[in-house]
This record gives sequence, structure tokens and C-alpha cells, in this order.
Amino acid sequence: MKYSIVVPVYNVSDCLGRCVDSLLAQEGPEHEILLVDDGSTDGKSGPLCDEYAARFPGLIRVIHKSNGGLGDARNVGLETAAGEYVLFVDSDDYLAPQALQRLDQVVERFHCDVVSFCFVTVTDGKEALQQEPQLPQNRPLTLADTPALLQAAPNACNRLWRRSLFLDSGIRYPSRVWYEDIRTTGKLFALADSIVAIPDGLYYYVLRQGSIMQNAAVERNLEIIDAFEDLLGWYRQRGLFDAFEPQLCALAVRHVLMFASVRVCRTDPKSPVLEQLRQYVLSQFPRWRDNTLLNALPPFHRLALALSDGKHYHLLSALFTLKDRL
Repeated sequence: MKYSIVVPVYNVSDCLGRCVDSLLAQEGPEHEILLVDDGSTDGKSGPLCDEYAARFPGLIRVIHKSNGGLGDARNVGLETAAGEYVLFVDSDDYLAPQALQRLDQVVERFHCDVVSFCFVTVTDGKEALQQEPQLPQNRPLTLADTPALLQAAPNACNRLWRRSLFLDSGIRYPSRVWYEDIRTTGKLFALADSIVAIPDGLYYYVLRQGSIMQNAAVERNLEIIDAFEDLLGWYRQRGLFDAFEPQLCALAVRHVLMFASVRVCRTDPKSPVLEQLRQYVLSQFPRWRDNTLLNALPPFHRLALALSDGKHYHLLSALFTLKDRL
């Protein structure tokens, strides 16, 4: 078996059909679809998985497990998979029709450990291609020769992974936490012998109420500090921190001081969580303002970062409220 597509499932009967149908539409190489029912309680999602498996017994397998969160469901699928490569697809998202065929072309050409591709955000039916900046396309890369890989969005789902990267290293996704991708993707990049980036938008990421990006649980945004403690500690333990400090700094500034702060201030611009996020970045990277990599941010992000750094949280909230209306 060459490819395994792992889909964590939890109370998503309203959108699971769209996701699985997009996987059934894939053509090309031999593959399997693993639906990991993570203890769904809606009485619909688990049976729907079983219905699909009954209709496509040679293609779809179902794993029913007690609830452990997204990371744990991915791990169970990863460890049960038969494929040499694994692709993670969240159950409320879906793939472009040609995705697996295109990925197989890249693997056949480069025999790489990772294929990184673009994703398309879908918001209220509107689609927008999200391209990875600064990455050379269609040639083998390593983190040593292309540190800009750490500037790419650390998502798990817009990458095809050689499964042995996980199995040989013992790296897994943490369970029951937010920001599990930040804890994981940067480590795998450091271990991969060959990473190929392509410009194709193959993954459709649906933004909907209730996702991490939309969730109003303000205090849980502090889990991003735990995620960076995990990632930075891993780099330090392996003697890699100094070599990649500028990239790790820029990653932390973007995700802690900007993205996490925006999520908090849109709910509560007076939350003490905002200062905790700010102080964490200062404690880890006291000279972060001198990091020239941040000059490459889009103008809108540079403005948002300046507002967050200046603690102008009401203005930051207003800025993104205005952006939503445009």
C-alpha cells in the first residue's frame, strides 16, 4: 500500500459526507481511507463511518475509539495505516479531485519524505488560495539548506508525510491540546532528508464556527506557550536552536504575538492573556524586533504586529472586525 488517508471524526455528520466523497473521487495510485471515530456522541457520525465502510469495503476502514482529541485520533490512524505515506484530512475539510494523483507524481519524481502543498481557505463559500512564501518550488529541500521551511504555516494537513518519519522518531501528535501542529511539524522538517514544495492548492480548509480559529475560549490560547516550549525545547536538546534561532523567533512572533493575540483580543481586548503572550515572546526572544525576517510579512500583518506589540488591543480588534466586513 502506498498511501493512507487518515480522517479523524468527531460529531461531524453534517460535513463528513463532503469530506469522504472528495476522498472517494481521488484517482491514481493504490490507497486506503481510514476513518477514525474519536468517540463521537451525536449518534450519527460513527454509524455514517460504518455505512461508508460497508459500501466500500476494499477502500475504507473504520476505527472506533474512545475520545482522545484530534492528535490522538491522528496517531491511532498513523499507527494502523498500511501506507508508506500518510495524508491527514480533517473531517470538515476536503481535497481537490486531483490531489492524490498530483502528489503521487511528485513522490515518483523525487522520492521525497514530505510533499508540502498549498491550501485553499473556504469562508462562507468564498475560496482563497493560501500560498507558502519564500519556498523554492519543485525541487528537493532540507531544513539545513532552506531554513525558510520554518516560516511556512505549520499545518499537518497540507503535507504528505512518509510514515516512517513518525514511526522511526517516536514523534506523535499530542492529545487533547490546541496547537498540536506547532509541536510537531517543525520537528519532522528537521528530520526529513527531502522536502518538496509545490504551488498547487490541493487541500480545502473550511473555516467554521467552533474551530480553533473561531473559538471564544480565551484562556486556551495560552496553550500556544506550551506548544512553543515543546518545539523550542526539542531544538535545544538536539543542538539545533542556535542554527535556526531567527526562523524560530519569527515563527513565535507570528503565532504568539500576532495570531494568538488577535484571537484573544477579538473576544476580550482587556484579557490578561494578551500580556502573558507578549511576555512569553519577550522572555524567549528579547531582541525579536531586530529580526529582519519579519520585514517580509505582508503590510497588513506588520500593522497587526505593531498594534499587538504596542498593546493597542482595541485597535487590533477593530482592524480585524473591519477586515471581516470588507
